[in-house]
Amino acid sequence: MTGSSPSSRKSRMTSASNVMYTNAVYWPNHRVYNGDTPGALNYGCINRVYYAFANVTADGGVFLSDEWADATAPCDSVQGALGSLMHLKQVYPHLQVVLSVGGGASAETFPVVASNTILRDNFARSARGLVEASGLDGIDIVWEYPCTPEQGADFLALLAATRIHLPEDRYLLSAALPASKPILQHIDMRRSAEYLDVLNLIAYDFYGPWTPRSGHHAQLYAMSKDEPSGAAGVQYLMASGVPAKKILLGIPLFGRSFLHVNGPGHKNRGSGGEDGSFEYNTLPRRGTKEQVDKRSCAAQCVGGDGGFITYDNPETVKMKATFCKQKGLGGLFYWSAPSDAKDNKRSLITAGFRTLHSS
Repeated sequence: MTGSSPSSRKSRMTSASNVMYTNAVYWPNHRVYNGDTPGALNYGCINRVYYAFANVTADGGVFLSDEWADATAPCDSVQGALGSLMHLKQVYPHLQVVLSVGGGASAETFPVVASNTILRDNFARSARGLVEASGLDGIDIVWEYPCTPEQGADFLALLAATRIHLPEDRYLLSAALPASKPILQHIDMRRSAEYLDVLNLIAYDFYGPWTPRSGHHAQLYAMSKDEPSGAAGVQYLMASGVPAKKILLGIPLFGRSFLHVNGPGHKNRGSGGEDGSFEYNTLPRRGTKEQVDKRSCAAQCVGGDGGFITYDNPETVKMKATFCKQKGLGGLFYWSAPSDAKDNKRSLITAGFRTLHSS
């Protein structure tokens, strides 16, 4: 398929259906409070939305985290952002809507739930009930992150229990994990992949306010063996027995800021923006020039209120989409959709979709 821009609703519906690659986005429910709605996205370029996040309670229950945002707020002429997505599923038959469970709020709960047979079963039953009641296509487990061998084994057991209640012929089961060998090495990735339909590889946040030095936070290629990178994460997963087609490579729709430096490799002297980041649709910053480091596959701008800001732009996303095709990966995902550029020429979601489906 070519990446021509479809005009009619009918052609937009078919452009992201019957495609070889997945182009998925995360949509965080708190964005309702910013005035963002799922209806603003271009579903000609998106075939899956991860709705984030549902919470996990200490007894293993899975619950929507914000009833007003999810089911009550006026949103695209219906009630709630989740309600909007379920309506959009009817308009765009190719669209899958998956409930993303966890995130930072559940970081302390997952280890408890996953370590207990009864609580794992509660989790799986509760997730199934919520998916069925809402008409969703499956769940996405975002445990940040299993960080010991015991937690790695518990993660696998949680996947096994969940798969029993969400059979693969009816439901999608995915999980998000970082492109970080120190985390991934605790998990039997080959066996995990037997339960999972999709593994969302978080190939960003390699550098940020928490790291001692500046660096490209979403680089596809590292300049030294010790550095993390998207390609290294993919290589590790594939070498560990994860089928390439089950891997989605993550693209950040935000940049990481390092003040008082002009590039990677400098001592971290603080960060600008909100919690050290800028939304992609505000980049490059006023008065700065966008540049691309083709060796690492990373965009940047230097100066203004952000110092050195590292991010992805359409050129780097095209390179990453081409990498996906070369490696036989399942496609791309983006965190998070509301931060993308409204202009099609700057949209990373559009750039990724078009490159994935160009000959």
